[in-house]
Amino acid sequence: MQVTSVGHAGFRIETAAGSILCDPWVNPAYFASWFPFPDNSTLDWDALGDCDYLYISHLHHDHYDPRHLAAHVNKDAVVLLPDYPVPDLRRALEDLGFHQFYETTDSVRHTVHGPKGDLDVMIIALRAPADGPIGDSGLVVSDGVTTVFNMNDSRPIDLDVLGAFGGIDVHLVQYSGAIWYPMVYDMPDRAKEAFGTQKRQRQMDRARQYIAHVDATWVVPSAGPPCFLDPELRHLNDDHGDPANIFPDEVVFLDQMRRNGHDGGLLMIPGSTARFTGTQLDSLTHPLSDEDVEAIFTTGKADYIAAYAERMAPVLAAEKAAWAPAAGPAMLEPLRALFEPIMARSNEICDGIGYPVELVLDGPGHTETVVLDFPKRIVREPIAGEKFRYGFGIPPELVRTVLRDDEPDWVNTIFLSTRFRAWRVGGYNEYLYTFFKCLTEDRIVYAEGWFGESHDDSATITVGDYQIQRRCPHMKADLAKVGVVEGKILTCNQHGWEWDLDTGRCLTTKGHELRCEKL
Repeated sequence: MQVTSVGHAGFRIETAAGSILCDPWVNPAYFASWFPFPDNSTLDWDALGDCDYLYISHLHHDHYDPRHLAAHVNKDAVVLLPDYPVPDLRRALEDLGFHQFYETTDSVRHTVHGPKGDLDVMIIALRAPADGPIGDSGLVVSDGVTTVFNMNDSRPIDLDVLGAFGGIDVHLVQYSGAIWYPMVYDMPDRAKEAFGTQKRQRQMDRARQYIAHVDATWVVPSAGPPCFLDPELRHLNDDHGDPANIFPDEVVFLDQMRRNGHDGGLLMIPGSTARFTGTQLDSLTHPLSDEDVEAIFTTGKADYIAAYAERMAPVLAAEKAAWAPAAGPAMLEPLRALFEPIMARSNEICDGIGYPVELVLDGPGHTETVVLDFPKRIVREPIAGEKFRYGFGIPPELVRTVLRDDEPDWVNTIFLSTRFRAWRVGGYNEYLYTFFKCLTEDRIVYAEGWFGESHDDSATITVGDYQIQRRCPHMKADLAKVGVVEGKILTCNQHGWEWDLDTGRCLTTKGHELRCEKL
């Protein structure tokens, strides 16, 4: 089996039964904030796109690049489709001209009968509203000799299903940040540094836990970090020795792996190709010398990013020119038309948010504050002297653009761009960000059902001096595998949420109490 990196979470997997192109991403994403790192724009994309199968893990735009798919990928490729509860991914690919779909069943091993032979695959579909924009997934591929698990940036809850393949030889896994926290929050610099340092380490700890559970011979760090080329955002790159930067690169994580006893990590850049026969690595080749590859991540990283930014300056300028203008009419009525029908369908989510939320739209030629009053299910003007528990400061041109484009997911556009400010009193509110992901009827109905559904938490495990429910109250991860106890604090490393074991209170957000008892 041959595995070629095509950048970020993208790979082309070659087998005797056909080639699979996974998550090709080239064009800048999230209001041109994110670019692939290292640069993959000069690869032979027409050749890479001449594939037998296409796998798009989910609709985040660093995995789903519609312009690139339309221009460079064979429309007769068979799409390996995750088993999602809403049809958004299939519809998006059909709109681009893809017409052959192999519909998988979640976490079931399938044999795909193609003209070149049989291919064994499994797609582990994550279906919670918090997973990507309504879904994320990982792909397992076996040619009968070598088995690859492309986990990209999914976070599977149950890895026991991998037993259907008898063992994993190659594990492609995310380890770096893909979020806006804590950088955009209004908080003291010392607090921001502490939270950033904590997040940087926790996301790598989580990846190492997955690596330990999958127990593959070879591990390829992937699906991050992005590269920030806009001068306004360049400080977000991890190229200036900041221990609080949440975007460590592959070399940083490979060093963590080695220091923790795992020597099977492989560094791959766009164009790198690895050949495997079962657990054996037959070869690993790069498009550059080993010294030049290393320099991209170490001594020459800042210079590499500066040169990359210069090359991509026209691309960045063209992206910005396509945004709606900041100045224009008031946005209260368009936002009311968008949000109020969604609020009317989302009692669980509105009650979970529980407070009015402030949107400050302030930019060149336009200043306006709009209130999303979730308890009353209305969008309104602010009341004099009103205080808010949650708030966002968003440039008006970004809001006008998502309104113009009927964008169903502000998380996958505005928030991941990091081109905004946020403030809050208290912890993270999952319901609030879920609302902003679900701005269509199909999505909000599904999310409502998810939150309204009762889950079995009757299984109990013993951790130190406590008995606790086995499944995490957040996303039902197995705490026997991903729970870590320090003193009286339980951390679920699936998403980094914390609980006080004396009270069961969630320390990360309101609600989500843990059933626990001191022995």
